[in-house]
Amino acid sequence: MLRAILLVLMMATPARAAEVTVFAAASLKTALDEIAAEWQADTGHSVVVSYGGSSALAKQIIEAAPADIFISASIEWMDAVAEAGLVRDGTRVDLLGNRLVLVAHGAGAAPVALDAGTDLAGMLAGGKLSMAMVTSVPAGQYGREALTALGLWDSVAGSVAQSENVRVALQLVALGEAPLGIVYASDAVAEPGVTVVATFPEGSHSPIIYPAAVLQTAVPEAEAFLDYLSGPDARAVFEAQGFLPLGAP
Repeated sequence: MLRAILLVLMMATPARAAEVTVFAAASLKTALDEIAAEWQADTGHSVVVSYGGSSALAKQIIEAAPADIFISASIEWMDAVAEAGLVRDGTRVDLLGNRLVLVAHGAGAAPVALDAGTDLAGMLAGGKLSMAMVTSVPAGQYGREALTALGLWDSVAGSVAQSENVRVALQLVALGEAPLGIVYASDAVAEPGVTVVATFPEGSHSPIIYPAAVLQTAVPEAEAFLDYLSGPDARAVFEAQGFLPLGAP
């Protein structure tokens, strides 16, 4: 009888809720916050997300910062984490794509043609071009690559205001601290204080890909959350926020 009672009590005890820690590129914040809240409501497990530039996050992971999942805005920084032996085998996926855009402060700014003949320096009118750090943060690297391909980099290099991540670069434009900025299309969707005035030609920069992976020391629930990020509910949120979900629906 005692054994039967103990068995019933054990079966009635709810499973302990887990906490999944995600290190994610700053551009994912609006969409990922929404998705994490939905998953928590569905499963009872919580998600804590640390946002930042992919380069800074990758370095923190390599230096043993506690994280269960890494979502980078570039293949390069995910490769660095994988080469350090920190990615769990079989979990890495190319989760999302994105586009690179030129944004202007305020609503209703007129569109511009973005090509080798664009007078981007003149458009700044003495102001700054807001970008993420051009040597280390993916959005800044893509932006510099695109401007170089179009023959515009040299004319604006001295006017670039660099930020630690793309969301900070976006805010400088939204607040009017810089008249123009280069961010992801998804960032522009998330910020009503800016207007997209041009989209960079796809051939002007490397494809923008967000790889995601579970890390070696992750809690068991991490793989379930990463699977959820590729599922239909998460895809719908990502698409609404301007991302391009990759892989099968």
